[in-house]
Amino acid sequence: MASKPLVLAVFASDRGAGDAERSSIMTQAGMYFARHGASIICVAENGVIPVPLVTAARSAGGSVRIIADASIALPRALEGVPMEVLAETPERLGRVAALADALVALPGSLASASALFGAWSASKASGKAIPVVMLNRHRAFDVMRGYAADVLSPGLPGHERAVQFADSVEDAWNRVSRLAQDRH
Repeated sequence: MASKPLVLAVFASDRGAGDAERSSIMTQAGMYFARHGASIICVAENGVIPVPLVTAARSAGGSVRIIADASIALPRALEGVPMEVLAETPERLGRVAALADALVALPGSLASASALFGAWSASKASGKAIPVVMLNRHRAFDVMRGYAADVLSPGLPGHERAVQFADSVEDAWNRVSRLAQDRH
């Protein structure tokens, strides 16, 4: 009996201040996750689409779905990618939370980090409690790692099963696939 593909909501952006490697990280993650059989969901808002993530996953034979606001017009390179347009941010993030088995944060903009936490909050509100793995490349999520250790650990029993930090795309895959399996 074949197992159901893991559905990962991947939060990434290559716009704004931050790490110049973000596009290559998205490419690496899209290819790696797709080659390991994951289905990817991403959020596209305010004209920002994680194109390197989507194109890499598709070129590796992966399945991708975009949850978008009305500002998104897919470029020709993404023709055929399923896209749902939902007007309000809470609707979009709730839809992502409903579809995903786990959330993955790649180094990106404040907007992608905000969307990640919105989706995680939506999952908690629905009772689904989706695990989160953050790729801490170049210390992108050190502040969150400190927050998890100092604030989440005393107030959220089992926080280490809810939020984890990875040092590479491979490590992120290993963590997210293990956390998602533990939920089932």
